[in-house]
Amino acid sequence: MEEKKSLTAEEFRSTLWELSSESYREFHAGLLPGTEKIMGVRVPELRKLARQVAKGDWQSFLSLPDEGWYEEIMVKGMVIGYASMDRERRMQELDAFVPRIDNWAVCDCCASTCKFIQKDREAWYPWLLEKRNQGTEFSIRFAVVALMDYYTDETWLEQLLEIYGGIRHEAYYVKMGVAWAVSLCYVRFPERTEEWLKEQHLDVTTHNMAVQKIRDSRRVSREKKEELKALKR
Repeated sequence: MEEKKSLTAEEFRSTLWELSSESYREFHAGLLPGTEKIMGVRVPELRKLARQVAKGDWQSFLSLPDEGWYEEIMVKGMVIGYASMDRERRMQELDAFVPRIDNWAVCDCCASTCKFIQKDREAWYPWLLEKRNQGTEFSIRFAVVALMDYYTDETWLEQLLEIYGGIRHEAYYVKMGVAWAVSLCYVRFPERTEEWLKEQHLDVTTHNMAVQKIRDSRRVSREKKEELKALKR
C-alpha cells in the first residue's frame, strides 16, 4: 500500500479486506475469545502496512476514525512503535492507545513493537509503572510484557521480581502475562528466580502458571523440569 497524505479510513479498511483470509479469520478468532470484529489478516502483513504508514503521514493516520476492527487497532499500535516521533508525543499516543486494547494479541504485538524503550529505559520505566497502576487487565499486561521484553537483565531483575510479585488481579491475561515474564526471568537467571519462587511472592494460580511456563520452556533441561514439579503449590 502506498502511503497517501489524504489516506481515508475507508481506503485503509479496504486495503485490509483485500489482505484478509476467511480461513485465517476463523483460525485466529479461536485464539481471541470475545473478539468479534476480526477480518483475518496475518500479523506480518499488518506489520508491513504499519511500516509503510509510519514512513508517511502517520499523524493524520493515527487521527483517522475506525470501526473497532482488530486489525485497525493493531496497525495503529504498530505505527506508534514504528513512526519517528519524540518521547513526549509517543507517550501521548500510547496513553490514548493502551485503553483501547481488549485482547492479548494486540497487547503483546504492540508492546513488542515499542523497541524504542530499550534505548531509553530509565525514562520509560515510570511510565510503565503508571500503566501497571491503572489496574485494568490490558494496561497491566502491556506494562508486564514491555518490562519483560526490554528490562529482563541483571540490572533490572530485582525490580522486575518485586513488580511481578506485587501484582494482584483476577484477570486471566494478567496472570498469564506475569507467569510468562517470570518464566523468562528463570531462563536468564535460574538460581535467583527459583529462590524467589520458593519465597511464594505470587498468588497461587499465577505461581503455578509460572512454574508450568518454565517447565514448558525448551531452554530448561528435562531433569530440571522434573525437579521443578516440587515448586507447584
